[in-house]
Amino acid sequence: MNKVPMTVRGAELLREELRKLKSEERPRIIEAIAEARAHGDLKENAEYHAAKDQQGFVEARIKEIEAKLSNIQVIDVTTVDAKGKIVFGATVELLDEQTGKEIVYRIVGEDEADIKDGLISFTSPIARALIGKNEGDDVSFSAPGGERRYEVIQVRYV
Repeated sequence: MNKVPMTVRGAELLREELRKLKSEERPRIIEAIAEARAHGDLKENAEYHAAKDQQGFVEARIKEIEAKLSNIQVIDVTTVDAKGKIVFGATVELLDEQTGKEIVYRIVGEDEADIKDGLISFTSPIARALIGKNEGDDVSFSAPGGERRYEVIQVRYV
């Protein structure tokens, strides 16, 4: 199976979520199940059923995170000699040629992408158009709203 690229920050966030699920959420749910059991009849015990449902969600998320972590390739952009090119993990400042507005994006893995925070997946149309470009280059790509054009103002590796 191919490794999935992820930034150092993305891997750390996944590991922290896994730690919290295993060391905080799992014990809290086990305690809630034990307490609900102590109340007697389990058939009509809403607290017990809610805790069991929650346990199922937490255990599924733990498995999902462990699977992701076993299949990632962590890329530390600060150690890559990209020679000014836009690469996975780079932070890119762009000028939207239609609106004149400046936009900052960081190219990240699919699981890390969050457009509201300026994190775009390396598989997105804009990231695919940006990768390999340099400061000063013009970039155009097809977006759902039509053709978009940007000028690369700055590339940072942080």
